[in-house]
Amino acid sequence: MDILASSSSSFILSIRNPTIQTSRYTLHHYFRFKTHSQIRSFQNRNRKPHQVRTNHKFPRSVFSVGESQVSDTEEDDEDDEEAAEDYEVVGEIEEDSEDEVESDENFVVEGDDNKSRFEEFKWQRIERVRNDVREYGDGILDVDELSSVYNFRIDKFQRLAIEAFLRGSSVVVSAPTSAGKTLIAEAAAVATVARGKRIFYTTPLKALSNQKFREFCDAFGEDSVGILTGDSAINRDAPVLIMTTEILRNMLYQSVGIMSSESGLFNVDVIVLDEVHYLSDISRGTVWEEIVIYCPKEVQLICLSATVANPDELSGWINQIHGKTELVTSTKRPVPLNWHLSTKSALLPLLNETGTGMNRKLSTTYLQLNSLGSRSYEEERPRRRNSRNSETDVSSSSKNDRSNIRRSQVPQVIDTLWHLKTRDMLPAVWFIFSRKGCDVAVQYLEDCKLLDECEMSEVDLALKRFRMKYPDAVREPAVKGILRGVAAHHAGCLPLWKSFIEELFQRGLVKVVFATETLAAGINMPARTAVISSLSKRSESGRIQLTTNELLQMAGRAGRRGIDKTGHAVVVQTPYEGAEECCKLLLAGLQPLVSQFTASYGMVLNLLAGAKVTQGLNEGDGAEVSRTGRTLEEARKLVEQSFGNYVGSNVMLAAQDELNKIQKEIQILTSEISDEAIDRKSKNILSKSAYKEMADLQEELRAEKRVRTDLRRRMEMERMLSLRPLLQTLENEHLPFLCLQYHDNAGTKHLVPAIYLGDVGSMHGSKLKNMVVENDSFALKVISEGDVELESQLTTRPSYYVALGSDNTWYLFTERCIKTVYRAGFPNIALNNGDALPREIMTMHLEKMEMQWQKLSQSELGGIWCMEGSLETWSWSLNVPILSTLSDDNEVVQYSQAYYDAVESYKNQRNKVSHLKKKIAKTEGFKEYKKIVDMARFTEEKIQRLKARSNRLVTRLEQIEPSGWKEFLQVSNVIHEIRALDINTHVIFPLGETAAALRGENELWIAMVLRNKILFDLKPPQLAAVCGSIVSEGIKVRPSKNNSYIYEPSSTVLEVINFLDDQRRSLLQLQEKHDVKIPCCLDSQFSGMVEAWASGLTWREIMMDCAMDDGDLARLLRRTIDVLAQIPKLPDIDPQLQRNAVAASSVMDRPPISELAG
Repeated sequence: MDILASSSSSFILSIRNPTIQTSRYTLHHYFRFKTHSQIRSFQNRNRKPHQVRTNHKFPRSVFSVGESQVSDTEEDDEDDEEAAEDYEVVGEIEEDSEDEVESDENFVVEGDDNKSRFEEFKWQRIERVRNDVREYGDGILDVDELSSVYNFRIDKFQRLAIEAFLRGSSVVVSAPTSAGKTLIAEAAAVATVARGKRIFYTTPLKALSNQKFREFCDAFGEDSVGILTGDSAINRDAPVLIMTTEILRNMLYQSVGIMSSESGLFNVDVIVLDEVHYLSDISRGTVWEEIVIYCPKEVQLICLSATVANPDELSGWINQIHGKTELVTSTKRPVPLNWHLSTKSALLPLLNETGTGMNRKLSTTYLQLNSLGSRSYEEERPRRRNSRNSETDVSSSSKNDRSNIRRSQVPQVIDTLWHLKTRDMLPAVWFIFSRKGCDVAVQYLEDCKLLDECEMSEVDLALKRFRMKYPDAVREPAVKGILRGVAAHHAGCLPLWKSFIEELFQRGLVKVVFATETLAAGINMPARTAVISSLSKRSESGRIQLTTNELLQMAGRAGRRGIDKTGHAVVVQTPYEGAEECCKLLLAGLQPLVSQFTASYGMVLNLLAGAKVTQGLNEGDGAEVSRTGRTLEEARKLVEQSFGNYVGSNVMLAAQDELNKIQKEIQILTSEISDEAIDRKSKNILSKSAYKEMADLQEELRAEKRVRTDLRRRMEMERMLSLRPLLQTLENEHLPFLCLQYHDNAGTKHLVPAIYLGDVGSMHGSKLKNMVVENDSFALKVISEGDVELESQLTTRPSYYVALGSDNTWYLFTERCIKTVYRAGFPNIALNNGDALPREIMTMHLEKMEMQWQKLSQSELGGIWCMEGSLETWSWSLNVPILSTLSDDNEVVQYSQAYYDAVESYKNQRNKVSHLKKKIAKTEGFKEYKKIVDMARFTEEKIQRLKARSNRLVTRLEQIEPSGWKEFLQVSNVIHEIRALDINTHVIFPLGETAAALRGENELWIAMVLRNKILFDLKPPQLAAVCGSIVSEGIKVRPSKNNSYIYEPSSTVLEVINFLDDQRRSLLQLQEKHDVKIPCCLDSQFSGMVEAWASGLTWREIMMDCAMDDGDLARLLRRTIDVLAQIPKLPDIDPQLQRNAVAASSVMDRPPISELAG
């Protein structure tokens, strides 16, 4: 019998064994796409039939997110039921006898190309559409014509998107993972090819590009499909061309402002941007924005995105800068998704019945009871011996904290797997956020048998065939696990091995794949269940929590359309995360797309220099060159079309509108509580006598309050006069501790212990003193309520002082903010002879700061400002004692008699005001008047809230500025100074031409390396080693105790790298001068490995006891090959260097690192 995988497989060919029953995979791929009558002809009438039913409804997921403008949820649900019926296939499939297997398999698979009948039918349908268009014209193309390619009814959102495309609009499609977004692009490809035009399909990953290439080849035929990646260039003039996004971006650099018919996009009508939500990716998101900005406006864009929070902003942006764009969204999953929590002893529903909150049974108390009453995989008998012991355990355990409860509920891998297997929830993709974790999990389950004998035989034979074709690509430590039905899939594996795992998984021969999160990024490996091992992952800055988008992207792998009635997402309990954290993450809502637009050397060179150099037919014939430069203003218009600027401008407009409304409301409310308004209301309500009495008393009260205010100021000034001599005396002594006090905008009182440094006025020539003197924000104007300057009546005025708080914050303040000064402090004595004094050291640390002061509080007698300290001052701040340890007896402040007299006068006046208020409260019209005053007080509180909101909006508006252009100018300054491009005349020099034609993270640095004459005399393996040193960023040594060695580079390679390091430092200094932060990689650590491979060592030899993972070395070698492959195409590069690059890349591009596109 032949059991065939899909035609996309390049290594799983066939299995002939008359003793093996027809696999479920083959039957599934047969009956899934046949009519009822065709399935019936496949039956064996001598055996009892088995009823097979594949039913596919489209209910809303228990967790729905997002809103739509053009949504498939806006129509009636009747069409959903009709569409679901078209997915429903009922057939009677018999187990065939051994005698009939061969004839039956010929029915399933025909021809030497190993294509299933469905693929042939699909190809024939596409051909029929193309023939109809040739005969009758493209006017016959409509949504029904395109949907006839499929033998099922397409979904509403797919129909809406196709209709928008046929209207000539660009389309943004936002739908859940695995919802069928690729069908829209495929339908657009059918229409485009039928019209005789071309379509580009872009993906973010090479592996995903290879997968799409195979799928489109199956649908359109190999002659109609091509691929362009950094590694492959097949049939590049095909009507359907698959490529990575960076390839398209570089093609578009030459097409900015040019009609597509005159550019590299000749005859291209449509561009598909798959996984467009990558726009938020920090390292690569700018590529998607650049494509939309540079794309000719006559080209239709089809943007396919997972569900995000702001698809309307994305479509609005594309509509504004590119042309008419329609948004189609769907929140429905084609397969409903159920969420579960896996604990040590149970697999429980995560959400409640309505899907709006956590399942109450997942409370810590219930989890403990459940753990005592449930069975685990390793112990199936009841754990509770008797009820009395059980009650004792619960009562004692309930006293433990949540962490201990969670820790006791953490399951082992085998526990969760047992639940999945017993509930028929396999196959599963199990996400673990480390390679080592994936490999350890596979080893842990090597003794668990998940395959039957038939499946094990198929895996064994497939493995033998793979080993025969790619002997070096077999990952030997993983073989035992694969034969048991478990495998690992991560960046440490070879691409060929990962493809092999994907094929086995799709055939149902691997039941559990332990994978890192990269598997969730569009690779077609749907499963019944997705297991998320943790809600956090490691990053360069430590552990970070998953985002809602990331969690849903991984969970979206669950549920196979046409196979599973429901999908399952299982979150595993960890010591730190459980149901509460997961529900909070799920119900928090999706994150919006965020612009990551940044300027690169390639961008600046290509935009300012315009079209690349165009030469005559013969190279080196001295042909004239033509250039099309752009002015900075023209480049700015392009750069400022970024998605971030679009969102920012919308935010700015909305914020400005809201600010205007708030300020208008404040103005109206303020007029309602003025003295005149209150007086007018009182006059209308009170009798004449009551009004006159109230008015006279209120006028008297206002006069007394003014006196009270003046006396309070006088008291504060006398207090300042008492503190001034003390602070002057302390300038020449030790550094005392003091207590600062202030009230923030919310009225909260703050007390801060600090160490006193000195009077700012005595710091001659310091940056701080110059700032205080020159900056109007720190100006001190002491004015009374009568607009008469009070300072003219005083012998002194407030001064600024500086201190370091216990929170490692510098404080700038006047005497008003000093609560008290203590006798204790730091002695101003040098630790050793010749050392600087502590006050001098602290002053030096203060002068190093950038003087970024923030206002905390302000009054007529001065305010208080703060600025975060540095690492140098951190140890000083730790020695500032807390206030509770400083007693009142330690205070050294001695106030003058004038201060005490002022305090007494202020108290008397305050009592006078209080007595007058009581007198007013006894008047005839007080009750009515109080209502007016209370309403005015309520209005005043509202005004304060509005002012706070207004201040926040003003701050936000000040922070919003066009993004990207500042970085663009900084990069252009580096290019100008290094003589790659004259930004004034737009003349591009040879270095700039080379950099503009390159693909890489730092094109300028790579061009500097490749144009260096020191490379000319290198042999091909040595050239490869040097190229490997500039692309090795992110490559790591395997974290294992058994690390053995890494090949060392030759002395010649080391000399070249050391020479280049001087140039690298020069470029980094120039970048730092212009505030450009683009990495310049140069690392000799792995150059020896590249040199050994380029010298012809076998994979087995190079990986024997190697300290690198297979996948890391393969990735480094592929990056090196990518650079070498670019060298022959670069302008103004030495011919000998180009020949050496060709020789090196041809030797290096061999199995098992060669990636097959087909």
